[in-house]
Amino acid sequence: MKTIGAAKFREQCLALLDSLDAEGLIVTKHGKPVAWVVPYDRQCADLIGSLRHKIKVRGDISTTGLSSDANES
Repeated sequence: MKTIGAAKFREQCLALLDSLDAEGLIVTKHGKPVAWVVPYDRQCADLIGSLRHKIKVRGDISTTGLSSDANES
């Protein structure tokens, strides 16, 4: 995996983001890793809201439908 110092990352940030591969990039400070920059996975974002109007909820979704004996003496 490619590593780069924080100062150099700051100087070349936009170019590095444009050429970012699937493995990502580790940013270091004083030789120690401080950040791992990976490309945003757009496939997951496409799933949000994809089932809207395709699922119908029946009944009360705030309860399991089971009774509890915890409050009885």
